[in-house]
Amino acid sequence: MTDPKTPLITMRDVSKYFGDFQALKAVNLDVALGERVVVCGPSGSGKSTLIRCINRLEAHESGEIVVDGTILTDNKESLDKIRGNVGMVFQQFNLFPHLTVLENLTLGPRRVLGLSDVEADERGMKYLERVQIPDQAGKFPRQLSGGQQQRVAIARSLCMEPRILLFDEPTSALDPEMIAEVLDVMTELASSGMTMIVVTHEMGFARRVADTMVFMDKGEIVEVGPPEDVFTAPKSQRFATFLQQILNH
Repeated sequence: MTDPKTPLITMRDVSKYFGDFQALKAVNLDVALGERVVVCGPSGSGKSTLIRCINRLEAHESGEIVVDGTILTDNKESLDKIRGNVGMVFQQFNLFPHLTVLENLTLGPRRVLGLSDVEADERGMKYLERVQIPDQAGKFPRQLSGGQQQRVAIARSLCMEPRILLFDEPTSALDPEMIAEVLDVMTELASSGMTMIVVTHEMGFARRVADTMVFMDKGEIVEVGPPEDVFTAPKSQRFATFLQQILNH
């Protein structure tokens, strides 16, 4: 178990390239147990790459990432351990269309965690209750709205009972009226003490839920601070300009 004083996630001088393009430039970030971090920034600033490096969906070239005391490498054992602790919710829902909602939720717990069908179904229903759509268990993804599908995707991550949840622009593919229902679920998760890193442009959510705001631009972390500080008095002109554009949009 992580010492409460030790960050649950540590990134030290992490760099990532795509060919000649440097997506992350010596990034440093600490995330404490139970901390809610919102990462924002213009398109192409490295936000998604940052969180995809934390569970090795992207491999960083240099620097060090430590998750819950385990150094992230290509070693299968360390990778399995980290991925077991880190859930991810994507912009696209990535649900299996040929499986029911409940089957989507129970696949991982049965195959990866070795739960029995009864245990997996009980866990699946528990988390469908949590995201407030238990009545959709027998439907297929195509029969759900976008907001409901994203809530299923969140429940699927929760079924693996991770210590950390990463969200990569979870509302950007949704119609405006569906955004609130997904943000409500995420707000409830945050209030329960889940460690979360959320890439989003939803500044109202960030202000309400985040312990820490991280602003990125051109592969660098430009500004870090509590929402009340960075929203009212951003230290960098780049962040001030970004906020103005977002809030006036």
